[in-house]
Amino acid sequence: MSKRHTQKYKIDRRMGENIWGRPKSPVNKRSYGPGEHGQRRKSKDSDFGLQLRAKQKLKGYYGNITEKQFRRIYSDAQRFRGNTSENLIGLLESRLDTLVYRAKFVPTVFAARQFVNHGHVTVNGRKVNIPSYRCRVGDVIQVREKSRSMALVLEALESPERDLPDYVEVDGKSMSATYLRVPEFADVPYPVVMEPNLVIEFYS
Repeated sequence: MSKRHTQKYKIDRRMGENIWGRPKSPVNKRSYGPGEHGQRRKSKDSDFGLQLRAKQKLKGYYGNITEKQFRRIYSDAQRFRGNTSENLIGLLESRLDTLVYRAKFVPTVFAARQFVNHGHVTVNGRKVNIPSYRCRVGDVIQVREKSRSMALVLEALESPERDLPDYVEVDGKSMSATYLRVPEFADVPYPVVMEPNLVIEFYS
């Protein structure tokens, strides 16, 4: 499991955007960057700078993904037929920790990674503790029975903070979610503007 070495909200402040759409984000009060130089006037980004920013924002949104992992996902997206940026989003959304987050079993994508890692989730009835596990269409992700009474899960399910996307079907009674289809970029409920086309340009 990769470890987060910096505070997660530093990503928000560095980007100047509330990338998870959370009310707790410090960007809501301090829209400038972190550190003593955060309030300096920003110079205009170069094309490379814009591409790097787009990559860092998309990678940061999905939690503790390392650069090596993210590049591997890009390489897989490139190998598949069709639009590489659509393939990239489809692969990111097919990760087990992302689907646990989308199903609202946990409040944040960081909590989703830990939740999976600690063995609270099954896929098609089998325990899976690998956050990067790639789910297939039709897979049923379920919270294990002994974990369903956790305060974290109950609070997340009742939270009005996020809506359920239409490519995940959730049964609140059994605390299970079915992965209905691989989403297109337009289907994913990002709170901020993401630019996967710039990410593809960055790597190519």
